[in-house]
Amino acid sequence: MPDTLNGWLHYLETLHPVGIDMGLERVAAVADRMRLREQPLAACVITIAGTNGKGSTLAMVDRLARAHGLSVGTYTSPHLLHYNERICLDGIHVTDDCLIKGFEQVEQARLQDPAISLTYFEAGTLCALWCLGQAALDLVVLEVGLGGRLDAVNILDADVAVVTTIAQDHASFLGTDIEQIGREKAGIFRPARPTVLGSTSLPVSVRQTAEDLGAPVHALGESFNRHSHAAGWAWQGVDQSAQPITLTALPDPGLPLDNAATALQALALSGVSLSEACCREALAAVSVPGRMQWVGQWCLDVGHNPHAAAYVASQLQQQPCTGRTWALLGMLEDKDAEGVIDALAAAVTHWICVGLEGERGRSASDLVKRLEHRGLAVSHIASTPAEGAHWLGAQLNESDRVLATGSFVTVAELLSMALPQAVTLPVGEGNEIRHD
Repeated sequence: MPDTLNGWLHYLETLHPVGIDMGLERVAAVADRMRLREQPLAACVITIAGTNGKGSTLAMVDRLARAHGLSVGTYTSPHLLHYNERICLDGIHVTDDCLIKGFEQVEQARLQDPAISLTYFEAGTLCALWCLGQAALDLVVLEVGLGGRLDAVNILDADVAVVTTIAQDHASFLGTDIEQIGREKAGIFRPARPTVLGSTSLPVSVRQTAEDLGAPVHALGESFNRHSHAAGWAWQGVDQSAQPITLTALPDPGLPLDNAATALQALALSGVSLSEACCREALAAVSVPGRMQWVGQWCLDVGHNPHAAAYVASQLQQQPCTGRTWALLGMLEDKDAEGVIDALAAAVTHWICVGLEGERGRSASDLVKRLEHRGLAVSHIASTPAEGAHWLGAQLNESDRVLATGSFVTVAELLSMALPQAVTLPVGEGNEIRHD
C-alpha cells in the first residue's frame, strides 16, 4: 500500500475505469464491510445537495454550530489546493496521517472477496466517513458531490436534508430535464425527517418527492424567511417543535443571504436552540475560500454555471468601481460558457481568456470565439490562468479590479501564486482574506 497521501491519491485514480460511475451498490457494500453504518456517524447528520450554494451553506452551518458549542465535522468536494480541505474537524483540516489510515481501511474492505472497484470520489467519501466517525462529533455536515440520489454521500440517512438551488449542470450525468434533476437532488430526503428547501424557485419535483415520502417540508418564503433592513438583516424560522424563532440585526456574511437563512433553518431543525449573539458572531466570521474571495484587487470565485455567475455579477455591480473590471475567465469543456459569459457581461469591461489543461480542459481560443460572437472584445489570450495573471499585472491601475472565475481549476491555480497588485490596499477595507 502507498505510504504517503499523494501516493494514495495517485493510486486511487487507477482503481476504476471511469471517473464518475453513478450508483450506490458498490460504495454501500464497502461501507458495510467497514461497519460505517452500524452506528450513527454523529448525534445529527445534515446533508446538503444543490447546484449552487452547497459550499457556502455548509460553511455557515458549520460556523453557526461551532459558535453554539457543538463539535462539528464537515465533508466537501472538490478541494482547491490540498486534499485535506475536504474533511474538517472543528474547522481544522484533517491530517495526512488520518487520511492515510482512512484509505487503508477502505482498501482493506474493498479487497475482501469479492474485490469491489471504487471511483476516486467513492473511495474518498468512504475515507471521509471513517475519519469523521473516529471523532465522536455532535454534528456532521455532508456536501453532495453530484446529483443526490446516486451520490456516494447518500449511503447515509440524513437527519436533516437540504436542497439549495437547482439549475442545469453536469448534463452528461443528470440530463437537461429540470424536473428530473430535481428528483435526483431530492434523493437525499428520508421519510419523516425534515427537509429544507433553500430557494423559492425549485422544480415542483423537489417538494413532490418530499411529500410522497412523508418528509416535513420547510421552504424559504414559507416556513422560514429573511428580510434586509438598515441594521443588517433579520431571519424568521421554526424550531423542531414548529415554534417560531426570530433573529434580528444579523451581520452580512458576504455570502448569499438565502443560503444563510437556509443554514439557520437547518441548524434549528437539528435541535440547536439558536442564540442571537452566537449567530451574529458566526455570521460575522464565516468565509469560504474561492467564493467571492478578495485578494487585494482580485476577486476569486469558482462559479462555473450561469446561476453562480449571475450572483457574482450582481455583487460586483453593487460595489462601484471607478476603474476597469477585468474578467480572467477559464472554464472546463463541459460547462455552459455562453451562459456564464452572458451572466457576467454587464459587470465586466475587459476580458482575458485563459486555457485549462486536462481531459476536460477548454482552450482559451474557444472562449474567445464565444465572446466575439457576442460583440465582446478580448484584451488578452493566455494558455494558463497563471500566464494570464502575469500579463495582467503589467496592465492594472490602482482603481481596477479583477474577477477570476469559471472553474475550481482556474481559482486553484491563482491561489497557489502571488497575485500581482497595482497597489497595496490597507487591511480593514473589506479586501483581506479572513482566516477561520
